[in-house]
Parts: sequence; structure tokens; C-alpha cells
Amino acid sequence: MIEKFKPDMYQKNIYDIDYKKLNSIGIKCLLFDLDNTIITNDMKKPSKKIIDLIEKLKRMGFRVIIFSNAKKKKIQPFKEKLEVDCSAKSRKPFKKKFNKVIKEYRFAENEIALIGDQLLTDILGGNRVGIYTILVERISSKESILIKSKRIIEKILRLRLKKLGFIKGNYYD
Repeated sequence: MIEKFKPDMYQKNIYDIDYKKLNSIGIKCLLFDLDNTIITNDMKKPSKKIIDLIEKLKRMGFRVIIFSNAKKKKIQPFKEKLEVDCSAKSRKPFKKKFNKVIKEYRFAENEIALIGDQLLTDILGGNRVGIYTILVERISSKESILIKSKRIIEKILRLRLKKLGFIKGNYYD
């Protein structure tokens, strides 16, 4: 069961990910969590640095989709400014929206990577449907009480994953 929380890659942030490597292993679609993965919870629009990264990824041939548990109202400004698709209220870690994206965009599971900051939603959800999962550190410690309570469980999970050798050292490809 603990294997379901093991990310395929672990990086400090979205800017440290080796996207060329992802391209070389056949990844064609990137599902980005929004809150605390590409933005802090209080951001209303993407920064220039985020815009530049997303543009670079699109030029590399990736389909970029914001895949978030947030409501459409929160995601919409990012969808418009970044000119990407989005999936709001994704209900991660449940499989339904993952499977919808796989079917709608006609990608195989091994062509999709999910990038997120939470083991209990992002990594577990992606692993449940068999896609490549990338864990990044959260951007900010400012989070809701619900998320903070999840972080306590995640801390225990991370320690267990490290002890079992599922998370190697600090960061890895």
C-alpha cells in the first residue's frame, strides 16, 4: 500500500524538473496541480516566470493541463493567461477525472505526468491510474487547516517512504 505514495520523480520545484528527460521517455502531457505547486494559494494570476515556463513547455510539444481540486472560478484566470486546458474540481486522488483526461485527450497512461506537492492527493491519484508522478515541495507554508492536517499525515508517510528506500535522499529524477 505504501508504494502508492511513491513518486517517480522528486524535485524542489517545477523549475528544477528535467523536462527534456520527460520528453525522452515519451511523456506528452503534463498535468499541473495549481495551489502550492505552481502558485501560492493567494495568487490571482500567473507570474512572468510561470508564463515563461509554460510557454517553453508548449514549444517543447507538451500538452499542459491545470489539474486541480480548486473550483473553476479560481482556475479560469490561469487557463486564460497561460492558454492551457484545465480540469477543475478534479477530486484527486479519485480516478474519475484522471480517466476523463486520458480518454478525452487520447493519451496512454505512460504518456502523462502529474506534477504536484501533495502525496495524499497528487501522487496517490496519479499512481492509482498508472501515470508518471512528480512530487515537488510546496511553495508556501500558508495553507488551510484541512491541508495542514493532511501535511501531518504526509510527514509520517515521507519518513516511512525514506526508510523503505522509496524516496531516495533529497531530490531525484
